[in-house]
Amino acid sequence: MLKQLTNENLFVITGGPGAGKTAILEELQRRGYACVPEAARAIIQEQVRVGGDAVPWRDTQRYASLMLQKSIEDYRAHADAERITFFDRGILDTLTHARVNGFRLPEEAYLQAEKHRYNRVVFMAPPWPEIYATDTERKQTLDESLIVYQINADVYREYGYDTVEIPRATVNERADFILKTATEALS
Repeated sequence: MLKQLTNENLFVITGGPGAGKTAILEELQRRGYACVPEAARAIIQEQVRVGGDAVPWRDTQRYASLMLQKSIEDYRAHADAERITFFDRGILDTLTHARVNGFRLPEEAYLQAEKHRYNRVVFMAPPWPEIYATDTERKQTLDESLIVYQINADVYREYGYDTVEIPRATVNERADFILKTATEALS
């Protein structure tokens, strides 16, 4: 039987690319909350820096493997958190990446997703055309972001999480909404 690691203080903020997650996490961190940066972006930056090919537009399976490994490391580093901690994406985002790109990860990846559990409430930042922009690490189109968002929501629900859509509002209002909802989830 699989022994689960669960910490109700760990909350995931996820969604499609370019939906404002980073700005929200920066605001939550400014307010004194612990925030864990996105593993995927860090991997892309490192791979570009060293001339590696484990990026989504070259070797997407190797990229997914590194993303899973880093996401698990991030979870374990905060597994004993005694206060609310926000993750910019979670372990299940790696499963989303594989599904979007049409491949299956090794069975161990799915077991790890079952084993490492966050709070049941997962915050979903919806695609938002007015703020969407590409950059050196985000190359997806807005249409691709919409697909990722839907598949990501499906994956989290399949694993028993309650997805809560973050309203399209100012960064402060979005942070307020997340804090209120997270506090309610813990009570």
